[in-house]
Amino acid sequence: MSETVVKSSTGTVEREDRGRVAILRLRRDGKANAWGPDMAEALVERLAELADDEAIGDALSFHGIPPEIRDAIVETSLPLSAQGRSAALAAALASLYRFEPLKQRRRRAVMLVGPPGSGKTATAAKLAARSVLADEPVRLITTDTVRAGGTAQLEALAKILRAPFHVADGPARLADALAAADPAESVVIDTGGVNPFNAADRRELAAVIKGGQAEPVLVFAAGGDANDSVAMAEVFRSLGCARAIVTRLDTVRRLGSVLAVAHAPGLALADAGIAPDIADGLVPFTPVLLARLLLPKGEA
Repeated sequence: MSETVVKSSTGTVEREDRGRVAILRLRRDGKANAWGPDMAEALVERLAELADDEAIGDALSFHGIPPEIRDAIVETSLPLSAQGRSAALAAALASLYRFEPLKQRRRRAVMLVGPPGSGKTATAAKLAARSVLADEPVRLITTDTVRAGGTAQLEALAKILRAPFHVADGPARLADALAAADPAESVVIDTGGVNPFNAADRRELAAVIKGGQAEPVLVFAAGGDANDSVAMAEVFRSLGCARAIVTRLDTVRRLGSVLAVAHAPGLALADAGIAPDIADGLVPFTPVLLARLLLPKGEA
């Protein structure tokens, strides 16, 4: 009587016990080849690796990840499959992409930039709360004087955190606000939403970045079209962004845009917005976290 040992689209391995000898048959396209015990272990291990390869590929396809990116990740993870799917995928992501959390390489001043509605103000609040909880002085600045309620929301949080707060309605006032900051303070600058495909918006943001003397960090929401996200990220990359914070990871199912942005424009993934909570809703983006998000629950 035969028993299926490994089954995948690559083939099916069946085991048949004959006393002290086990015969393994590989069935592929309706044809069967038999091996004795000397090749059994190697055959099963190889097909198990191929099954892991397919599982990772299927997971990446579910997320709408472009084929060239998916194939590169699968090819890199295959030699590491003995570590398990999650560990192999995390190792492949670490070798292919850059992960640089803000806490790991923090500039004194960080300027959050991005399209409208990407979560910049909420991210600024979370970064400020992170500093306060770590007993580090922080100063909040906003240049967003257009969006209704945005300034009031951030000012209210600054009062709760007992952090200095400034409204800077132009590059000159931003430079003054930065000059007023204590050298020991971390500075978080919130900016208004920018249409990356509007030339006037790009020029205005470029002037703010130039006068801000801060690291511009792209903030974008997960779940968008991969090609649109790449086009958007390339514009912000040209304006000086080298890292990205990804928001709303808790509200979407497909993350193709995240890997597309890390792949094509080459932006480093800095932090991840995983919950709306101000205190702990922002965490460092690591290969392990991304692997967990990409694999189905129960496999990560």
